[in-house]
Amino acid sequence: MPPAADPRNLAEEIRAGLSGPGQKRIPSRWLYDDVGSALFEVICLMPEYGLARADARILRSHAAEMAALVGRPACVAELGSGSGWKSRLLLAPLAREAPLTYIPIDISRAALARCETEMMAVRGLLVDRFEGEYLAGLSYAAASRETGEPLLVLFLGSTIGNFERAEAEEFLVEIRRILSPGDMILLGTDLIKPEEDLLAAYDDPARITAAFNLNVLARLNRELQADFDLLRFSHEARWNAAQRRIEMHLCSIGAQAVDIPGARLRIALRSGESLWTESSHKFTPEEPAILAQRTGYQVVCRWSDGLWPFSETLLRAD
Repeated sequence: MPPAADPRNLAEEIRAGLSGPGQKRIPSRWLYDDVGSALFEVICLMPEYGLARADARILRSHAAEMAALVGRPACVAELGSGSGWKSRLLLAPLAREAPLTYIPIDISRAALARCETEMMAVRGLLVDRFEGEYLAGLSYAAASRETGEPLLVLFLGSTIGNFERAEAEEFLVEIRRILSPGDMILLGTDLIKPEEDLLAAYDDPARITAAFNLNVLARLNRELQADFDLLRFSHEARWNAAQRRIEMHLCSIGAQAVDIPGARLRIALRSGESLWTESSHKFTPEEPAILAQRTGYQVVCRWSDGLWPFSETLLRAD
């Protein structure tokens, strides 16, 4: 298995995100350690979080059609695989006729272990897991194939929505630089829906999302020797209508100071001041095609869910 990401990136990014004079931020990718990844799997089962079930319904209903359009890829690489339970719905028909290599890419070793177990039930599938960053893993996948063999990239669950919109375009361009003409990417996008549905999805009554959000502070305590008191922070989900995104924040309960020795940092927080931990941008139905045109892809086909506004778009690298 290729090496994991350099853990020094955590200290660097935390220092950059929390030391400025403006809004303090923790990059969302650090939410997904082993504990965070496990909590996110539980979130996907919550009745308020319809996104994961919509994604699965599309894959379950259209897997055969998707497989026919994709053809016979040499391998399938998945960005942010988690346990891979949704992607299994597509991998099974793809691996039915001939052996297929599947490369799940994730920064959580525990999630990759669950993924490998999940895929044991898929006949003809070889799992070659990659613990590390998306683009490093995708470069590994692209280099693993023979010249001319096609590659399919899975980017499910609207993870693209965690990027700022300009960053999402740049990320798709970076992916395109790694891909060869004719390679494909299946892109999930969560669509705009009523504000009350969105807020409930990111602030469930069982407080699972709150635990997921607060766990990033526990991670900083473990890995950077910080002294965050989790009882002095509250989880808050906000709908930013102008930017069409849900924002997750951790709000300071009272004024406090926090030391983070591993990042060579001490921060002071006012009462009510927040640490912004994640953005989840929502899309119009037309946006995936616009993104494709701007970033070097053609739309092959698009599928939508009727119960929870969500879409999967199959793109081909020009």
